Amino acid sequence: MNKKTENTPEEEQEDQELFVHHRFEVDPGQEPLRIDKYILNFVSFTSRNKIQQAAKAGCIKVNDKVVKSNYRVRPNDKITVLMSNPIRDKEILPEDIPLDIRYEDDDLIVLMKEAGMVVHPGHGNHEGTLVNALAHHLGVLPDKSEGQDRPGLVHRLDKDTTGLMVIAKNDWAMTHLAKQFFDRTVHRRYIALVWGDVEAEEGRIEGHIGRHPRYRKVMTVFPEGEEGKHAVTHYKVLERFGYSTLIECRLETGRTHQIRVHLQHLNHPLFNDERYGGNRIVKGTIYTKYKQFVDNCFKLLPRQALHAKELGFVHPVSGETLSFESEIPEDIGQVLDKWRRYMS
Repeated sequence: MNKKTENTPEEEQEDQELFVHHRFEVDPGQEPLRIDKYILNFVSFTSRNKIQQAAKAGCIKVNDKVVKSNYRVRPNDKITVLMSNPIRDKEILPEDIPLDIRYEDDDLIVLMKEAGMVVHPGHGNHEGTLVNALAHHLGVLPDKSEGQDRPGLVHRLDKDTTGLMVIAKNDWAMTHLAKQFFDRTVHRRYIALVWGDVEAEEGRIEGHIGRHPRYRKVMTVFPEGEEGKHAVTHYKVLERFGYSTLIECRLETGRTHQIRVHLQHLNHPLFNDERYGGNRIVKGTIYTKYKQFVDNCFKLLPRQALHAKELGFVHPVSGETLSFESEIPEDIGQVLDKWRRYMS
């Protein structure tokens, strides 16, 4: 069997890490076989029904053409499969944690994630996560097989980034929304306070993003594209404060820490972003009063100044385009007001 499979590296993804992308090249001697049965032989943590749902959503292609689940594979066919990556941790327990839900129906939830909340258990955060809260809200038992019927993450936000997220409530919604994120058709707009006076009123940042070769918890930009993954961020200036700038960012791709690392690459790190050098005075004077002003801002906003303000996508069942907009969080708003008063 001449099978080739490729799983997108989790460490170099943010949104795409939640989708498993398989590639198969069918053996020259393969007998005709339904594609859902064929794929089931090689993909772990899934079911035939889940594969059929993926096909229905247009997530299975043969030789670059979308096929149905009853397609019979032929020798030398080149198959690609995009599937939602189920939560496989059997120890996820429901926790009664309040959720700021902005919209909910039978298929999905749109909510506002607060600062300090980890999205998914792991890396020392096994309790108090968004997934634990969703398990309680949805009444999901922790021992469901294959991770199906569990809270459906189709994208993520960093622990200290606030903003809107969409959660799938069933397999069909999960697959359909996953494809929209993978195809980059989801509208996402962030606001960010960055250090320095951003020169251009708007611009495009392009640079491959991957793990730093020495500091593995930090992502970095590889300008020549010899490493990492393709990443594009669009930005536009909203308000200037001399030593800092309020901008909006629109993601074309979804890599780990994409906005944070792209803006650091421009020498405009996010305000108070400890991991990427924004938690010190990057621009401004040396006077004591200015230092005190910045320290007070850091106390008001003890995290990176990044908020996912807008989210838009196509409803997986109705086909309606849904758009949501959230208010600026209080901590960011207070710091913006301080900058306005300081500059005046």
